[in-house]
Amino acid sequence: MAEINGYFMICGGRIRIEFFRKTKISGTHILIEKENHMDRVRKIINVGQAHEKGYFGEEIGVAILDTGIYPHSDFEHRIVCFQDYVRGRMSPYDDNGHGTHIAGIIGGSGGASRGKYMGIAPRCHLIIMKILDYKGNGNTEQVVEAIDWLVQQRNVYRIRIVNISIGMVLHAKSRERARLLQAVEYAWDNDLVVVAAAGNNGPGENSITVPGICRKIITAGCYDDTREQIGRSMLKPDYSGQGPTDHCVVKPELVLPGTNVTSCGVYPSLYTQKSGTSMAAPMVSGSIALLLSKYPHFLPADVKLRFYQRTVDLGLPLSKQGWGMVDIGRLL
Repeated sequence: MAEINGYFMICGGRIRIEFFRKTKISGTHILIEKENHMDRVRKIINVGQAHEKGYFGEEIGVAILDTGIYPHSDFEHRIVCFQDYVRGRMSPYDDNGHGTHIAGIIGGSGGASRGKYMGIAPRCHLIIMKILDYKGNGNTEQVVEAIDWLVQQRNVYRIRIVNISIGMVLHAKSRERARLLQAVEYAWDNDLVVVAAAGNNGPGENSITVPGICRKIITAGCYDDTREQIGRSMLKPDYSGQGPTDHCVVKPELVLPGTNVTSCGVYPSLYTQKSGTSMAAPMVSGSIALLLSKYPHFLPADVKLRFYQRTVDLGLPLSKQGWGMVDIGRLL
C-alpha cells in the first residue's frame, strides 16, 4: 500500500491557521468546511473574552450605509435612526437583504436563534442609512450626503463607527472617486471610525474598491476565500481585494472570515447566508464597538493603532492579510 506523506485533521478554522503557521506543512486541503455561523465566527475572533468581561457595545452608535434594514426581532428596538436616501420612507425596510445581514453581524442579539447567530456587539445602537436600492445600486451623491448627515448628527445619536460594506471601481482621476474619498476622510477627521470592505475583485494587486483604498480608514478583507471554502458561493476563489493601492498604501489592514456567513435575513427568512468582504467589514465594526465600550476616549487613530499592535499574523503576503486577523481578546 502506498504511503501518503500528510495528515488528516478535524479542526476549526482558528486551529488550522495556527497549525499551518507553526509547522512545516507545505499546504492544506479542506475536505469539508463548516459554514460560518456567527457562533463559530465569535470563537474564531475571540468575541467571548469581551462578553465575559461585560463589553457588549452598549451606548455605541454604529452607522451602516447599505440597503436598509428589516425590523428583525434580533435588533430589539435598537434601530435608533433610519434615513432613506432612495425612496424617502420613514420606517425601516430592506428590499434587498444585504444591509440587514450586515447589521446582524455587527449587532444582532441572536434572540430568534437562542444566541447562535448573535452578532459581535449585541447591545450597540444602529443608525441606518439606506443608500442602495433593491438591486444594490446607488450613486456617489447619496453616499456623500449620508456621510455628511452622520457627521452633523454624530453627537445626537452617539455615532462612533461608520460601516461601508459597499465598493466601487472608479477611475483614478474621476470626480466620483475624489468625492467619495473626501467624504470618508471628512468623517474620519470628525472622530468617526470608518470601516470599508476591500471588495471582491481579487486576487490581483490594486484590486481594492473605493472607498477602501483611502489611506486613513480601516479596510477589511477575507482570509477564507479559497476554492475549497467558497463552496456554493457565486464568488471566484481568492476574491478578496488586495493591495497595495495605486498610491502604494498597504491594504487591507485586517482580514476576517467572510465566506458563507449566516446572519439576519428579511421576512420570511429569519437568517440567511452570504459571502464576501462585505461580511468581514461588519466584524471589524462590531469589534470596534466592543473596544470603544472599554476605551470610550479612543479616537480613530487610537483604534487603528490598537489593531496594528494586536492582530494575529497569519503568515500570508502583506497584500493579502495586511496586519493580520482580528483577535478581540488581544484587542482589549
